[in-house]
Amino acid sequence: MHVFEVLADPVRRRILELLAPGEMASGEVVEAIGAEFGITQAAVSQHLKVLRESGFAIVRAEAQRRLYSVDVVGLQAVDAWVGRFRTFWEPKLDALATEIARGKRERRNAPLTKRSGKRA
Repeated sequence: MHVFEVLADPVRRRILELLAPGEMASGEVVEAIGAEFGITQAAVSQHLKVLRESGFAIVRAEAQRRLYSVDVVGLQAVDAWVGRFRTFWEPKLDALATEIARGKRERRNAPLTKRSGKRA
């Protein structure tokens, strides 16, 4: 399955958002996703399987629990694809950062007014 087909599903995107801060037990994922999307444990398990098989999630066993976390492999594939298009927006973001810095510098160097104590 292509990485963007995997990410096209809102349930799988939400699972990745839940896993982003760190590991979660499969039961916690099932509970959160079931409450949010109204799907069964079996359906959540299928989504977790797709995420595992496509390189977006990894699982490790801890006694009876299965702990899921984000796998960077899938995200690296997305980053590599998106990276081909960075040249379209990076110069604009650099220019924006320059303008923001210039505005901060101008406000910092603006003279104080005598009456209000605020900068002019």
